[in-house]
Amino acid sequence: MLIKNFFGHLWVITKHKWRVFLNCCRCGIPTQGIVHDLSKFSPTEFFESVKYYQGNRSPIGACRRATGKSLAWLHHKGRNKHHIEYWIDTDLEHQPLMPYKYAVECICDKLAATRTYLGKSYTSDKPLWHFRTYGNKVPANPKTIEFIDAVFCDVEKHGDRYVLKKSYLKEKYREICRDKESDGQ
Repeated sequence: MLIKNFFGHLWVITKHKWRVFLNCCRCGIPTQGIVHDLSKFSPTEFFESVKYYQGNRSPIGACRRATGKSLAWLHHKGRNKHHIEYWIDTDLEHQPLMPYKYAVECICDKLAATRTYLGKSYTSDKPLWHFRTYGNKVPANPKTIEFIDAVFCDVEKHGDRYVLKKSYLKEKYREICRDKESDGQ
């Protein structure tokens, strides 16, 4: 069982990383795709994930249900700037806005994860459903949440290929996240 989990998990994260890389290339941030989720290969993240591997969803939830916490998740979100949770500081009244390249990597990540775990049952409405069910419950900057939600609304209407374009994402980010006060307006 452990050997099966080891290779199963290795296959899932490799497939996921490849999909993120392709998405990031389409969006004009290939370097983000290359370095994406390298911490998943660290002992802290990898071996906990092998232990709770299921193949059709993240092992983090299974670990949380079994132990009440996930050291892999705590390690992962603290080292990967494409996670909304990385940008939360409970000591601040207003949360920082996720920078463009990490917000786009976050979108690429969530699209790739949804495709990887759902396989043939993936449909273009799933990323928005998943984000609204789980991803937007964190106390993050509202503009970060609005940007990601708006992109996933367009994924639902038009598909991944429509949004995975640098010009589309830059314009959407400017439209939603631009700080008008810093622009002198």
